[in-house]
Amino acid sequence: MAQIRPYAPGDLTALYEICLKTGASGGDATHLYADPRIIGDIYAAPYAALQPDLAMVVEDGEGVAGYMIGTLDTAAFEARQERDWWPALREVYPDPKGVPGLERTPDQGRAARIHRPVATPAPLVAAYPAHLHINLLPRLQGQGMGERLVTTWLELIRERGARGVHLGCNTGNHRALRFYDRYGFRRFPVDPPWPGTVWMVIDL
Repeated sequence: MAQIRPYAPGDLTALYEICLKTGASGGDATHLYADPRIIGDIYAAPYAALQPDLAMVVEDGEGVAGYMIGTLDTAAFEARQERDWWPALREVYPDPKGVPGLERTPDQGRAARIHRPVATPAPLVAAYPAHLHINLLPRLQGQGMGERLVTTWLELIRERGARGVHLGCNTGNHRALRFYDRYGFRRFPVDPPWPGTVWMVIDL
């Protein structure tokens, strides 16, 4: 039976793998990227490195197959990424600024984000400072594990003083959007809108 446990440093490789295999609106993005680590370098590894105390994984008989990561203070976390995370990656991934946006490969699109991160909308952060990311491989989906994992993580951050949390979901990830709606998250409109992203929030 799958078990939720705290993240350990030996889980990092699994985080990269899960992030890649759920990186195409919840589906496998392996075929999209020449570098299989780039998406994990943006969406998974920073949390393992900078906020490991709020990272959880789900492990079954085959190994780690899901994770929940996040932070209590999005603005502070983004500032720390700029200071302690992005500089080293900018040496690894070339800046594609000379390539028009529509002509960029998926790797170049991600590299642009590394070189020029876009801050989470300020009104969203002000009202719901904490944020989360959750990913489960298909073998754990549809079994109630997502709800268990979210509930466990929200209780953890509630104990640490959080009163509200937000997340960003790809508009094409219909399965995830249905899950968040069922769980009790609600949509949070931002102005100007973020193409391709649905912002969602929940009060604690």
